Amino acid sequence: MKRFPLVALLPIALLHSARAADLKIDPGKSWLKVDASATGHSFSGSLKKFDAKVSGDVQTLEPSGVSLEWDFKDLDTDEPKRDAEMLKWLEHAKSPKGSFQFAKSWTDNAGKTWVQGSLKIHAVSKSIAFPVTATKSGDRVAVDGFVWIDYRDFSLPIIRNMAVMTVDPKLKVSFHLEGDAK
Repeated sequence: MKRFPLVALLPIALLHSARAADLKIDPGKSWLKVDASATGHSFSGSLKKFDAKVSGDVQTLEPSGVSLEWDFKDLDTDEPKRDAEMLKWLEHAKSPKGSFQFAKSWTDNAGKTWVQGSLKIHAVSKSIAFPVTATKSGDRVAVDGFVWIDYRDFSLPIIRNMAVMTVDPKLKVSFHLEGDAK
């Protein structure tokens, strides 16, 4: 039995590692927002602060890892009273957290890249999948996408106010993550 020298695998390992990169997120250029519809009006909220870690293939822009974490106290709808009510609704007013953990990605028959992972809100985790678009200019990479979620899937009740105003349980979550591939 012939032994294959490990040194022969070194060029393959170096080639693979040269293609993999972490995205150093630029917080000034990156954002996450939520769009909601309610009886008679709609509103948006944006996360003022979040932690994002993204890695992938720098040549194909195929993701290999994504981790997002945030605190709902950093979600700003430009209406402090609504923000305070939201924290009460989440039932964790001291420290309501949310997260997304990447599981896998694939390219569909139309050439669109999809990401799947676990979204955790209100201590409930659900698997979600959504398309993403990645672009590259020099070392700068931008990843964009959106997904529709139903907040009832996370054991949260329908939001009603004064018995006449209701917030639609379907929310649109959009994001733009931008940074340098390192």
